[in-house]
Amino acid sequence: MSHSHGSDKPLLSAIAVVLVAYIALLAAGLPQKWAGQVNQANHGDAPHAATHDRGEGGEHGDQRAGEPLAEHDAADAGTDGHRAKHGRLVRPEAAVECPPLWMVTPFVLLLGAIAVLPLISRTEHWWESNLNRFYVAAGLGVFTLLYYLVLHEASVEQHWPGHGFVSHNDRGLNFGVTWTVFANAILNEYVPFIMLLFSLYTISGGVRIEGDLPAHPLTNALFIAAGGLLASFIGTTGAAMLLIRPLLETNSERKHVKHTVIFFIFVVCNCGGCLLPIGDPPLFLGYLRGVDFLWTLKLWPQWLFVNGTLLAVYYVWDHYWCYPQEEPRDVSRDETQVRGLKFAGLWPNALLLFGVVLSVALLDPSKTLPGTNWHPWYYLREIAQVGLVALSLIWGSQAIRRANNFNYHAIVEVAALFFGIFITMQAPLQILHVKGPQLGLTTPVHFFWTTGSLSSVLDNAPTYVVFFETAKTIPAAGAAAVAGVAESLLAAVSLGAVFMGAMTYIGNGPNFMVKAIAEKSGIRMPSFFGYTLYSFSIMLPVLVLHVWIFF
Repeated sequence: MSHSHGSDKPLLSAIAVVLVAYIALLAAGLPQKWAGQVNQANHGDAPHAATHDRGEGGEHGDQRAGEPLAEHDAADAGTDGHRAKHGRLVRPEAAVECPPLWMVTPFVLLLGAIAVLPLISRTEHWWESNLNRFYVAAGLGVFTLLYYLVLHEASVEQHWPGHGFVSHNDRGLNFGVTWTVFANAILNEYVPFIMLLFSLYTISGGVRIEGDLPAHPLTNALFIAAGGLLASFIGTTGAAMLLIRPLLETNSERKHVKHTVIFFIFVVCNCGGCLLPIGDPPLFLGYLRGVDFLWTLKLWPQWLFVNGTLLAVYYVWDHYWCYPQEEPRDVSRDETQVRGLKFAGLWPNALLLFGVVLSVALLDPSKTLPGTNWHPWYYLREIAQVGLVALSLIWGSQAIRRANNFNYHAIVEVAALFFGIFITMQAPLQILHVKGPQLGLTTPVHFFWTTGSLSSVLDNAPTYVVFFETAKTIPAAGAAAVAGVAESLLAAVSLGAVFMGAMTYIGNGPNFMVKAIAEKSGIRMPSFFGYTLYSFSIMLPVLVLHVWIFF
């Protein structure tokens, strides 16, 4: 998938293979069965007793993960919560045992590599290879899985396809536990996550907006505002890639453009994407954990305040400081060398992007299709998204993609890194299930600043997951709860991850992409630490005011 301007036949062939494979799975009844298991879990019919490690023999070794204990098994387990005589069975509450604290190391090392390796002269070019990124991510992921295979001595909670508990094997290697951890990470979360990003990224790459309007402060502010609104509906990456090039073309005659790109990163690449789960990767991970698709629309007051304030600050800055500093000849060129905006590729891609939104909203296997009693088959949502990508490639214009300099490098980078991130974060998540209440985080303010601070220097998607799970351990105390999290805490975690991803270049994926595109256009962007001077001077005061008003 890393070709550029070449034939899409290899990718279309791969999509065809995926579609045929899914039809084969349907014929075998597996997606239907998996959806049924998810439905049982949601209706309280999932097992609440621990299970045997799969395929590892034992007195009741034919029992499958996710099945309830037989009556005689329950008796063997005893009433004091101890293991059965072979150490193979545990009660659900005993299943919530966590790995040692040192098992956060693979997760921390991977996020540290993402943050640091691009900044070191000896590694920055090596790190540019997606294959090398995958080696690092997958290597740390394998280390995590080896721990569960050899050393882990507690049961783990199963999330794919249904809910249950899988106990460790005290007679050998933990194949069942290791598979469960892998399935939780990859089959339950990574596949839906990467398919959504891939479909939004690829389909939006077939749309082009070009033109050169007079680069007045109001024009630039409207560009940024449009991107901030669009970000919630086609994702921050899609909106940023769609609008950054026409914004740069519009400002090609001006010399003072750097601040415009910085505010574009603030709004379009980050703060604009909090209204729907498809807007920003952290929110989609929350959706996969049970947050209702439309719940994030409740965040519109915070969205409006933060983005509106940033736009107001930008307009005042550009109108009263930067624009008056432009040379008269540059202003004259900007006023005379004008080309109206032209949109290309809206058909069929605008309709296909809407189809992606519908797939996320309607094809959740844990919910019935509105107006019916039918639960969509497992992975039907992802298959629909892949099919929409195929239609975009078949019906769309390759000339438009070439004009956009479209390639798959950015999405392959995300796929390579997040493969390891989803695996390595399993141990920290289990630790937080047990030790979350001990962190001292109790209020929305605590969760906003803690989630946001780490989202500033780490990728905001896994950071969101960590504190989403931590918030689950805080009793709602009669307050409204969403997906097991007090609504006020969920709002704080969501807004912290989305808004404060703008604090550094590495807080969210599109940040660095926009920086690179701007630099290729001849704009001298600030360094990593230079950018933080802008974010601390502009973003941080806005966020402090936001917390004071809303929390």
